Amino acid sequence: MRVRTGAGIAVLATAVALVAGCAAPAPMIQPGGVSLDGSVPPELEEFYAQDVAWEGCGSGFDCASVEVPMNYADPTGETIEIALKRFNHTGDGPALGTLFINPGGPGGSGVELVEGASGIFSRPVREGYDIVGFDPRGVGDSHGVRCYTTEQLNEWYEKLYDLETDAGWDDYVADATAYGEACLENTGPLMEFLDTVSAAKDLDILRGTVGEETLTYFGFSYGTFLGATYAELFPARVGRLVLDGAVDPSLSYAELTAGQNVGFERAYRSYLEDCLAGADCPFSGTVDQAWDRSVELLADLAANSIDSGDPDRPVNDSEVISAIIMSMYNPGWWPTLSEALGLVMEGDGSQALLMSDISSDLDDNGNYPEDQGAFRLIDCLDYPVTTDRAEITANADALIEANDLFGQYFGYGEVGCFTLPFTSGAVRDEITAPGTPPILVIGTTRDPATPYEWAESLADQLEQGIFLGYDGDGHTAYGAGSCIDTAVDEFLLDGTVPQDGLTC
Repeated sequence: MRVRTGAGIAVLATAVALVAGCAAPAPMIQPGGVSLDGSVPPELEEFYAQDVAWEGCGSGFDCASVEVPMNYADPTGETIEIALKRFNHTGDGPALGTLFINPGGPGGSGVELVEGASGIFSRPVREGYDIVGFDPRGVGDSHGVRCYTTEQLNEWYEKLYDLETDAGWDDYVADATAYGEACLENTGPLMEFLDTVSAAKDLDILRGTVGEETLTYFGFSYGTFLGATYAELFPARVGRLVLDGAVDPSLSYAELTAGQNVGFERAYRSYLEDCLAGADCPFSGTVDQAWDRSVELLADLAANSIDSGDPDRPVNDSEVISAIIMSMYNPGWWPTLSEALGLVMEGDGSQALLMSDISSDLDDNGNYPEDQGAFRLIDCLDYPVTTDRAEITANADALIEANDLFGQYFGYGEVGCFTLPFTSGAVRDEITAPGTPPILVIGTTRDPATPYEWAESLADQLEQGIFLGYDGDGHTAYGAGSCIDTAVDEFLLDGTVPQDGLTC
């Protein structure tokens, strides 16, 4: 198989893990720092006792930073700072409390997410809560990781590898290894401590420093894994937790990838059905025929790129599959995707390229985010992977056999992790979080990135999991105007626990 570096393409909540050199301390889930009586170990007391110096940073917003240990096994050693941004509640009187939020990724910026609070959360929630977004360790302003420059990434992403040959495989592994070495050189020792268990311990320090006895939290996508991990570590500190677009924490890397392979097929078939029922659809016939035409289109583009209007940036299958993947997250993108695919069929890749750039988070100057490596590095500490070439190849072949459209782009992600300098010590297991109050877990039936079944599984695992189901398209459910919004708001504002199994 011939692949670009984009093989094992990173989609939200996809697990990618690692190998090599010296082993990091195992980030397995163990009891957290706060005991049942609320006390903390002496070596962590100074972190919980910090005064948060909030300063205005825009209309209605305050910003601050909180110091945390880089390595919780050595809290007297080097420290890092976690960046916070607070949307101040708009209601009269004191706030109900602080609502911490995480957008997922991993690698998503909560500081950026909270800037859009007015368009995400209902008016009653905004009136009632101070909403705090934070950049998890290694992300954004919280010592964001550094790996390659935009120029280096562009060069790397354009390479093709024939993984059926020893030479192609060796070249692929060597280039992935070089990337990992650059991450270590440019990020430093923090690279070893980007796991989600450490991030959850950071979150509890954040909770303590803002004066909250329990954590009120809303996590989307990967943020559900962070929230569930927190609940397992600090059950006595769990307040009102909402986990939307849930990740099943018990799944291995291969199982997660296989699940997303199914999820994106389900979502794309829903898009095709909608497209064929409307006007201006570039496809004709049945959903199966439109699917086959899509597979054929990508194969043609892999063999022959098309013009984008920029002579330095021809469009091939990588850009088009990126546009398709991005559009599955929000059906609001579907009309734009239909237009882009229609243009591609006419030999014009301009709109597909623009969508691909948006999906890659390129800025107006064509630069990638400086912390673009955060997704890979965090996941690689959370998910151990095989280093065996035959097993990796078999996993990739199984993805293609299950799904001939997306499967070819989801394979070989293991290579990006086993070539990193640190070995994951994580253990994939169920999270039960005994002793917590009820935790809301939400799934969307045609969610591409976190399939519905994952939310059902997490809710079943949690001792006090309350499952809510949304029959819809796109990634995550809150804000779609369904009964989910009402149930979540009543839970956050009044503590009303919805009926387990509520669907709409």
